[in-house]
Amino acid sequence: MLESHPSGEDRKLTTGQEWLVDASGCAPERLKDQAALAALFEELIVLLGLKVVGQPQWHVFPEPGGVTGLALLAESHLAIHTFPEHGFAALNLYCCRARPRPDFEGLVARHLGARGSHVRELARGVKA
Repeated sequence: MLESHPSGEDRKLTTGQEWLVDASGCAPERLKDQAALAALFEELIVLLGLKVVGQPQWHVFPEPGGVTGLALLAESHLAIHTFPEHGFAALNLYCCRARPRPDFEGLVARHLGARGSHVRELARGVKA
């Protein structure tokens, strides 16, 4: 898809969107719980109709560490990195095709116990 800027000079080929979610005030025990994180992934995957390639991969760090998770998607990727010692999780979802914005704030509150979150959305693309 090509987008024109008001000046008419710059045009951009969009290649999807990316969301960066910083979840804070999370319950430390949930940030160590691979099953809780997998449930968050599953809800996002179903909600957005994403297609997982293979199986999500998880790495659980020794105490007091958290978990890193990655799902390779036909549409790109879904990743999370948790820091229980700080009550923080960094979630990243990149989709190569436009999708409606999920309620990330509600999702991380429900699955991770987050008391606060900051969501950034980036349009990805190439100047044409």
